[in-house]
Amino acid sequence: MTIHLFYCFFFCLALSFLFNVSSGGSNEVTPNFSTQNDPFTPKASLLRYWNKHVSNNLSKPQFLLSKASPLSAIDAARLTKFATQNQLSSHFDSFCSLANLFCFFDSVKIGSHSRPRDANFAVYSGKSFTNYGSSQIGRVDSFKNYSDGLNTPNDSFKKYSRDSGGRREEFTSYATDANVATNNFTSYGAGATGGSGEFKNYQGRVNVPNLRFNSYDSDSNNHKLSFSVYTDETNSGSESFIMYGKEGNAIPNEFTSYSDNANAIDSSFAGYSDSGNAAYDSFKAYGRAANNPHNDFKSYGVHGNAGIDTFTNYRDGANVGEDSFQSYAIGSNAGKVSFSNYGNTFNPSNSTFKDYGRGSKGQTAIGFKSYSMNRSFKYYINKGVNFAGYVNVSSSGNNNGLSVNKWVEEGKFFRESMLKQGNVMVMPDIKDKMPKRSFLPRTISSKLPFSTSRLAELREIFHAPENSTMESVIVNALTECEREASRGETKRCVGSIEDMIEFATSVLGPNVAVRSTENVNGSKGQVMIGSVKGINGGKVTESVSCHQSLYPYLLYYCHSVPKVRVYEAEILEVESRTVMNRGVAICHVDTSAWGGGHGAFVALGFGPGQIEVCHWIFENDMTWTIGDN
Repeated sequence: MTIHLFYCFFFCLALSFLFNVSSGGSNEVTPNFSTQNDPFTPKASLLRYWNKHVSNNLSKPQFLLSKASPLSAIDAARLTKFATQNQLSSHFDSFCSLANLFCFFDSVKIGSHSRPRDANFAVYSGKSFTNYGSSQIGRVDSFKNYSDGLNTPNDSFKKYSRDSGGRREEFTSYATDANVATNNFTSYGAGATGGSGEFKNYQGRVNVPNLRFNSYDSDSNNHKLSFSVYTDETNSGSESFIMYGKEGNAIPNEFTSYSDNANAIDSSFAGYSDSGNAAYDSFKAYGRAANNPHNDFKSYGVHGNAGIDTFTNYRDGANVGEDSFQSYAIGSNAGKVSFSNYGNTFNPSNSTFKDYGRGSKGQTAIGFKSYSMNRSFKYYINKGVNFAGYVNVSSSGNNNGLSVNKWVEEGKFFRESMLKQGNVMVMPDIKDKMPKRSFLPRTISSKLPFSTSRLAELREIFHAPENSTMESVIVNALTECEREASRGETKRCVGSIEDMIEFATSVLGPNVAVRSTENVNGSKGQVMIGSVKGINGGKVTESVSCHQSLYPYLLYYCHSVPKVRVYEAEILEVESRTVMNRGVAICHVDTSAWGGGHGAFVALGFGPGQIEVCHWIFENDMTWTIGDN
């Protein structure tokens, strides 16, 4: 009797499972039973895969298994079916929530009749301001600490302050310390007269800023804009100023310390101040000490009248970078442009001036003072240009007095000799600032497109409109995954733990172990090194390092790293000498293939192949090595 009940239970369970999988009547995926101890869940399948492909009996890493898909067997089966039938887009909300993905949803809108008096939006977040403040006279709106410290703030300001008079907006400490910040300013201040907009400490220390200023201040009159310490210390994002100040009159714009100390920021100025009158734009300390900034000025100031542009200490002390000035001030009248200490980067950079000032009339004057090397001038205005102190800054010299290590965080790179018991050193910020996500089951990830050539399909699946933040997130990850491997590198992007195990064992064999720093204690402070253990006896070995990429589901960029030594070290509190963390550090013995401008050499001195370079494994990153038995 017991045996019959046993088989009946599993037979009924199987029937229930098949019924729920095949049923297509509901548009929502709902869990039917607990996933705990269920042998059909993606996590249970992963454990079986691990036991089959990893040959040792070492403890399974809980920090990695915790990232496995949380889907129940029923949910996983139905979503797999939807993926196979290209129907995931129709089940977007359920897909995102049940699979623990990173997704954007519509935000709440605030209309034009909200808050008729002066408004203080302190500690406010996630709103869409449509037609707010239109045609209003005077008044002050203060956005202080707005969206501060949020993971993914998504704010929209459409037609804000349109046709207003003497209205002032203050964006102070806006969206600081966020991870992925999306702000859309469309037709903001269009037709406004007087007043001002101040962006101070805007989006500082953001991981992926995505800013859109479309037709901002178009047709306005003397509406002053100030960008001070804007996107300071941000990482890898983009800012777009399209038709900014078009046909405006006497609009002063000040960009002070814009993108200072930022990493890989792209800024696009298309149609900026187009047909404007008496515009005054000041770029002071723009992109200073930044890493590889890219700025595209396309049709900037076209057909403008008496515009003044000043570039002072622009990209001063930055590492490489690229600027494109295409059709800048073309057809303008009596314009004035001054480049002072422009582009004094400590590694060679490139700037292209195409059709710059072509067809301009009147007393157009363009001056370059202490402007550096690697410039291309095509069809440049042949009069009114003054090259004073145009210099050739060499990356191998003394860098003209520039401080070259401003952009490298202290403690990010160190020498192997520092990993000794009793040494005190600075630990960098090792906190993971990515949004929390889970891997997809391999049964689902294998059925999704993963290529820039299929971007349209991905936009549909993840509800990512063109030019949206999510599209940028997807394209950035795919581009990095698709780039050619470096010399001696084997790489693969993985969206499931099974894929990660498969790649690690293909490089290292089936006897593998994976490690990560235990927690973030000691981050951004002084720490003392306790006992140190060399993995595999401290011998030079090969490892597979996996670094998290921003993507809708959990995605890792994994690559083989030859000739390294890997260490586990106790991290102690300096005063009490108590253990507060256990760090994993990797030391690259062969750096001969690294670029001369690599941050490690900027911070430590020397050059490629001259020294070994060590760094900590940051939170949620990991390194695989041959297992210790």
